[in-house]
Amino acid sequence: MSVFVTGATGYLGSYVVTRLLRAHTPRLALLVRAKNVAEAEQRLWRSLQLHMSFAEFQDHLRARLDVFLGDITEFRCGLDASSHRRLVGAMESVIHIAASLNRRSVRVCLNVNQRGTLQVIELARAAHAHHGLRRFSDVSTTAVAGERNGEVVQEDAAIDWGRRDYDPYAFTKKFCEHMVESLLPHVATTVFRPSTVIGDTRFGATTQFDMVRAVLTLARMRLLPLRPSARHDIVPADYVGRAIADIHQLESPKHRIYHLSAGVGSETHAEMMAGLRVGGRPLKHAFLPALESPFGVMMGALANTPRRVGVSQPASLMHVFWPYVVYDTVFDNKRVVEQLGEAPEPFSRYGSRVLDFALEHDFRYPYAPWSAGPISPEAQPSPA
Repeated sequence: MSVFVTGATGYLGSYVVTRLLRAHTPRLALLVRAKNVAEAEQRLWRSLQLHMSFAEFQDHLRARLDVFLGDITEFRCGLDASSHRRLVGAMESVIHIAASLNRRSVRVCLNVNQRGTLQVIELARAAHAHHGLRRFSDVSTTAVAGERNGEVVQEDAAIDWGRRDYDPYAFTKKFCEHMVESLLPHVATTVFRPSTVIGDTRFGATTQFDMVRAVLTLARMRLLPLRPSARHDIVPADYVGRAIADIHQLESPKHRIYHLSAGVGSETHAEMMAGLRVGGRPLKHAFLPALESPFGVMMGALANTPRRVGVSQPASLMHVFWPYVVYDTVFDNKRVVEQLGEAPEPFSRYGSRVLDFALEHDFRYPYAPWSAGPISPEAQPSPA
């Protein structure tokens, strides 16, 4: 029997798969969007090389990974009849990670997040009818809590259907949670809600640069349009991956919903900036809270300028993430801390290595080709 995982070729998916392979024993059935098995294996290697050598990847591929060609946005997840029967018969549980983080396109988020989740739920229902499903874990987001300001949000009070949402990503993920709860009434379900995920506490290497670029932009500004006392809930990817894999594998988790977040331990902007270094050098800032709102409006205006002007892309990135930066809202994490026995490490303690890696590699991960080891020695952390 296998744990069926969607989104294995994504950033967070690579962490969950690696943790399952190193700390647990089940076979993994991975849905990969590709034309053939060779392309699927190459996509998996591209994702997992952040964590392991090619030799370790090949050993896992031969011994414990079953690759299924498909796409969650297609009927039956794009599986042919034979693959569908084989997966349904082998599936003992599901970890659904695949999603679109496109925060501007309603069309893309509806297609990938809502329609895609519905197809995965249908697979889970078929498996449960066939032999019983142990668990369905849905990887959601703390953004389902909607627009908040100056709050500590508890898991069971996060969703308020009368509250405005930040963006299409947030409202489609909120509805995905609703579908999981409503359409799998006889299956044990777990919902994981990561907050802002940036970097890894063990090494600087990363394959996700959008939020890193946003943080670096702010870190380089001498005059920061932020409240120094406002908090930003940031959590490292290795903590999130461990939490999802380990709690999913428990026979009886203590709770149904977990915020994978820094919680009340979230750093203020002043604390975070004071701890960051770029190239080993501390950064000097002056905070100008009165400019917080005008800066957000300016980023929105610049995001709509013609691309030839050259500022629309960075401005669009900052505009999308600005609400998550300034709303001073954190998400209570006592449940996951109790379950794992430790809290996540603050961003300022490891973030400098992430910023330096991004700058050194010009915001591109130095992917190794097929059959070669990782280019960066940092990309081979010790097994955790």
